[in-house]
Amino acid sequence: MSAVPPPVLDALRLEGETRPLGHGLINATFAVRAPAGEFVVQRVNPIFGARNHENIEAVTRHLEAAGFVTPRLRPTREGKLWAEHEGEVWRAMNRLPGRAYDTVSDPAQALDAVRFVARWHEACADLPHRFIITRHGVHDTPAHLERLREALRSHADHALYEEVAPLAEALLARAEALPELPQSDLPVAHGDLKLNNLLFTEGDPPRAQALIDLDTLAPMPLAHEMGDAYRSWCNRSEEDASAVVLDAALAHALSEAYLEARGLSGNAEARAALLLGPEVISLELAARFLADALNESYFGWNAERFATRGHHNLTRGLNQWRLHEAFVQSRSTREGK
Repeated sequence: MSAVPPPVLDALRLEGETRPLGHGLINATFAVRAPAGEFVVQRVNPIFGARNHENIEAVTRHLEAAGFVTPRLRPTREGKLWAEHEGEVWRAMNRLPGRAYDTVSDPAQALDAVRFVARWHEACADLPHRFIITRHGVHDTPAHLERLREALRSHADHALYEEVAPLAEALLARAEALPELPQSDLPVAHGDLKLNNLLFTEGDPPRAQALIDLDTLAPMPLAHEMGDAYRSWCNRSEEDASAVVLDAALAHALSEAYLEARGLSGNAEARAALLLGPEVISLELAARFLADALNESYFGWNAERFATRGHHNLTRGLNQWRLHEAFVQSRSTREGK
């Protein structure tokens, strides 16, 4: 879909210039410049569930009250948090000024970002909200591995099978040796801390000022939350690049900065979560990308760079597998030894 349907704009009390925004993998996203201001309008993927917006509203209201810059939902004409049109869910949020980055430009930027995330976690720690969980098992690693096995069983005739299968078998063998993660839980986690979900100021230096893309808000183990951050921030290459350059020294510095910001420097469980989380999350995401290289049904893809969705997801899967291996091999460096 290349435009926001007029009935959706009307329901969201918006009119004005509309254009596609970004290259998100899940939701169709548009920028709308209206008399009321600038907004981000999204057609929300059904995996999230409409009531997920109640989580977004609770967290962003709490953050705003605590003095944080945060996007907020724009109520519809009927006062709802989302609009529905032809069986699809749409929403509008105010568009914040600032800039997002796909990769870390320098260590100082990443350290500023991790301290911001630590403050964000602390601000949400006392949120009195019962989350509506619409995506169960997001980081259920055994379930993701089983989906990869099922994709191999179901798509032996796929054009990419001969490329996917050896990589998938190596991944599944490695999964047998995955470390057990500490259950150090966050009462509120962002759930998708890749770097481009942080918004930075336009100043010099840029400073982290907000978290965006809030569909994945939920209670979550610290290892999953920050493991996802590290696999994004410490990989000096983009997610669909053929080569991986892991900055293991940066991973160590991020852990020390995060733990200090939250007063957890002496907490062995939190320290272990930050060490082992990236290894599990990078392998889990590799499994998800490889499964969709054959299923071709979930992740979005860049048709300008790749012949098919499968080709794009195979490249992503290989990238994350190589990143997983780099995390495992650099464990001692990330421990500061």
